[in-house]
Amino acid sequence: MAKAEVAPLRPWDDFFPGWERFAKPDTRDMAKWNNRVVSNLLYYQTNYLLLAVGVFLIVGFLNPLGMLTAMAVVSGVFVGSVWAGENRAVINNFKRQNPTVFVGAVMVASYMLISLIGSVMVFMTAITLPLTLTLAHSSFRLRNMKNKLENKIECAGLKRSPMGILLEILGQQEENFQKIQTFLEDKMKGGD
Repeated sequence: MAKAEVAPLRPWDDFFPGWERFAKPDTRDMAKWNNRVVSNLLYYQTNYLLLAVGVFLIVGFLNPLGMLTAMAVVSGVFVGSVWAGENRAVINNFKRQNPTVFVGAVMVASYMLISLIGSVMVFMTAITLPLTLTLAHSSFRLRNMKNKLENKIECAGLKRSPMGILLEILGQQEENFQKIQTFLEDKMKGGD
């Protein structure tokens, strides 16, 4: 297994090249849309991280205590949901069959806990805004050949990245990896 590597920062003209490289996703083909999002998350992960850090710093500067509270709650809910997904078969199956709903449930649970504490606006700004911007970009940004190649290398396990590890924890990479592994095994059997 390869060690985790941080993906390079993509230049601005690749990250946001112009309106011609953006298109509305096909909402009738969820598998294709999911593949586009996962590919873009892997390819532009460092750009997305810098976007999130920028929003975190701005919000953290404006409301440091609320930011720490929101981070602690969301981290706790996320770790708890990952633990439950790994140790409870029902939750694990639900996570694999409905990954978007699972992530949404984690966000709703975080929101509800934070609303009890009183830092709702910090949550909405610091956590939801970067996630919304990242999801919007990864949904609308068309992939290029370098993007597709990087995704295949990541899924094959030849290269690991922090986003790849996170997507694997959320159950998004396993299916792709199994497809590639089956393809490679079939090729090796046919080549003998």
